[in-house]
Amino acid sequence: MMLYELVEPFATGMLEVGDGNHVYWETSGNPAGKPAVLIHGGPGQGSAPGMRRGFDPARYCTVLFDQRGCVRSTPNASDPATDLTVNTTGHLVGDLECLREHLGIERWLVCGGSWGSTLGLAYAQEHPDRVTEIVLSAITTSRRSETDWLYRGAAIFFPEAFERFRAAVPGARDDRDLLAAYTEVLESSDLQVRAEAARAWSAWETAVLSLEPGSAGQSFGGDGPVEDLIAMVRLCAWYGMNGAFLKEGALLAGAGRLAGIKGVLIHGRLDLSCPVGTAWELAGAWPEARLLIDDYSGHRGSAVKRQWLLAALDGFAA
Repeated sequence: MMLYELVEPFATGMLEVGDGNHVYWETSGNPAGKPAVLIHGGPGQGSAPGMRRGFDPARYCTVLFDQRGCVRSTPNASDPATDLTVNTTGHLVGDLECLREHLGIERWLVCGGSWGSTLGLAYAQEHPDRVTEIVLSAITTSRRSETDWLYRGAAIFFPEAFERFRAAVPGARDDRDLLAAYTEVLESSDLQVRAEAARAWSAWETAVLSLEPGSAGQSFGGDGPVEDLIAMVRLCAWYGMNGAFLKEGALLAGAGRLAGIKGVLIHGRLDLSCPVGTAWELAGAWPEARLLIDDYSGHRGSAVKRQWLLAALDGFAA
């Protein structure tokens, strides 16, 4: 199954969501089609044109947006003066609902991957009456135990890369203090200091992804402007340090709020960033969800995962 042709947005805008924040949004496809919102990962990855290609432009009205603090949304988290105390999961859920109302959408399909699966679940559990279906990939609920695995536990596979990751913030008292130390360094007034810390973080995440099929030559954060990488890493550290501003296990415990909403969960068994156990737990707590696990895929996209995603979205469009 091939991705759909790339279409240009038929509308774009900047939505004021409060606290001095403006969120970039765009809509593409069929203005009268089935509404769907795609929630990007990170936190702080931002949306990209290629993300439109999973949705049939003849049948979907697709909404993409950049979450607070990243890419085209303002202010940008790469600026240490940007206040992150008003950038929490609760704020992002509120932004999603504000965007839905602004666009005049009654209900929409929620789609997301990686961090986008956390935010998608948080939104759907807060506003289940506004969600038609849910499609998630590379599932994480951002529990502290999951974050601890990614930024400490996975070191058993990559000890040399982890040592470099830790050495980039010598102020950390121990491994469990790493995220707080990165958060502090990324608030430095010196752009070069922030950039070096962001690149060290990127190198660690790239190492964790490196064993996946097809990951050769791909780096975490991509090859865009360094400011975008700094913003993404600052947001990753901020949310990780604060347990994604969620009570531990809240999204699994709250899965009952999704009763009656059909879902498709897509995961790669070789995903070292977000091990498959979380997807398994979520499927067990949400009877209407169908879990698909590919034995030969990891965290990133793959031909099989892409095929399953397109099939799920096409099925719900029908």
